[in-house]
Amino acid sequence: MDKIPGLTEIKRAHTRISKYIEETPVLFSNSINEMVGAKVFFKCENFQRGGSFKMRGATNMIMGFTPEERRNGFATHSSGNHAQAVALAASLTGSKAYVVMPKDSSRVKIDAVKEYGAEITFCEPTEQARKKACDEIIEKTGAVFVPPFDDYRIIAGQATAAKELIEEVHELDYVISPVGGGGLAAGTAISASCLDPTIKVLLGEPKNADDTFQSLKAGKIKGVKNPNTIADGLKTTIGQKNFEIIQNYVEEVITVEEEEIISAMKLIWERMKIIIEPSCAVAFAAVLKVKERFAGKRVGVILTGGNVDVTNLPFK
Repeated sequence: MDKIPGLTEIKRAHTRISKYIEETPVLFSNSINEMVGAKVFFKCENFQRGGSFKMRGATNMIMGFTPEERRNGFATHSSGNHAQAVALAASLTGSKAYVVMPKDSSRVKIDAVKEYGAEITFCEPTEQARKKACDEIIEKTGAVFVPPFDDYRIIAGQATAAKELIEEVHELDYVISPVGGGGLAAGTAISASCLDPTIKVLLGEPKNADDTFQSLKAGKIKGVKNPNTIADGLKTTIGQKNFEIIQNYVEEVITVEEEEIISAMKLIWERMKIIIEPSCAVAFAAVLKVKERFAGKRVGVILTGGNVDVTNLPFK
């Protein structure tokens, strides 16, 4: 796919992946609604296969190849959720998966990638090291690279989460997702624009890894040197394709502090009795930070994943 996906491409992606993914539930909490002063609808991708929304994009791309094209397997680099998605999606086609992971990746995510049958190569926790190691594997094996986010096929797959949310919950005023590399953020923005242009799309981002916020302000991509956030899945610099979509379709990026992320994560655990990871809590943390803005509104929040090490929680 060499152009920004529209509704036709998103519907096609949804059809392609539907038998391999879960149509995740949309939940709400009366106590959270009272706290925010709005009706908040949580799209629970923490219940997705592989534990996160990443399964949508990886499956859309991998299932788009012919059996012959899948012969040498698939390769990627990821701190965890995309790694799991590629490993699982590849296994569903009977293909080999080669995954480069930073050596400081969460143990629960490493174990899951191994369980899905992928071959893991560890590297230093930098984008440069990840890309270098992945390039070497592709050169050696002939595997197909599955980008973590900066690819229109990935974006179209991720867009299906917001598509399901908007089709299930009508008359939303806002939809909010977190932003890291930007695949979900871009896909969410496109789905909202296509299905209901009155919906305003906002993004939540850690203050300590606010490259998208800074990039929008500058009008060009600006990376963050040594991003240091508990939201490990959001440390990656925004992708070029994603950035261009976000520039056109997203109203605002709301940055949140580490304490706000932890507080939002704890609140979801306590009030909704479901497991979410820190990166997943960022969008809800953004809602809590500017809740006056949402008074009386209908707000969709995409909960992105639940792959968390329960032996190492940031709260008690």
